[in-house]
Amino acid sequence: MLDMKYSFKYITCCNLCGSSSNAHKVIGKRLNQSQGKNPRKKIGITTSIIKCTNCNLIYSNPQPVPDDIQDHYGLPPENYWIDDYFTFNENYFKAEIEILRTLIDFKKGMKSLDIGAGLGKAMTALSTAGFDAYGFEPSQPFYERAINRMKISSEKLKLGMIEEIEYPDNHFDFITFGAVLEHLYDPSAAITKSLKWLKPNGIIHIEVPSSNWLVGKIINLYYSIRGLDYVGNLSPMHAPYHLYEFGLKSFEDHAISNNYEVILHQYYVCQTYMPKIIDYIITPFMKKTDTGMQLCVWLKKK
Repeated sequence: MLDMKYSFKYITCCNLCGSSSNAHKVIGKRLNQSQGKNPRKKIGITTSIIKCTNCNLIYSNPQPVPDDIQDHYGLPPENYWIDDYFTFNENYFKAEIEILRTLIDFKKGMKSLDIGAGLGKAMTALSTAGFDAYGFEPSQPFYERAINRMKISSEKLKLGMIEEIEYPDNHFDFITFGAVLEHLYDPSAAITKSLKWLKPNGIIHIEVPSSNWLVGKIINLYYSIRGLDYVGNLSPMHAPYHLYEFGLKSFEDHAISNNYEVILHQYYVCQTYMPKIIDYIITPFMKKTDTGMQLCVWLKKK
């Protein structure tokens, strides 16, 4: 949708480590649509893409904010997935729950919260594992499908954005942000708000795009060799509407002044989007060098 209306917010400091944006590096610019091999042939709006020189957080500056958030996230789930996606798989979120059990003294009935619950699959998995599972979802269509098709209880799932949702302090034992934080305009505020809801020694699970993804660097090198000042990082004005890519140090620095610690981190390779011959070579390299697509961090409240 190229006819969306935006306002543009100038960013003065890194959202997570707080360092001044004046010292950050401009790495290129990003169109409001898929760029392809030759973005110079496409007409559209661009925003500068910046890398924090202290913690490696990547963000757009100015940051485009849509007049209506549903322009980004109001599409029905059927636009994203085939009907099979509405069937719960017993292995969904299983690996995360197994890791969680090594990090927390689990007792049946512990309360969990899924931020950006989507269709409620993680809520179902956590409930099956013995948690008293809650969640909230900002997209009206996803919220409705979660209740009507996935049979999530409307008493456990709220509709709204994190800025407007409230829960009691020290209420949850576990909170998860699965592929959510990169979509939020203020990740720092989201983390600090969720920490208020979390009990002392509680765990937060976060999975986000890594700012050290090798394939992203290859794409940027391709543009650079062709003399283009574009980059492939982020997609602030087109699907999937990613506003940030994160470095591990982003969370480590943020933890210093926000009463938590990073107790575990992992990198996932995921899909490379490269030709099979290149994929065969770089996949094992990414596994060895922690340059996969996704960064997963586990935070513990002090």
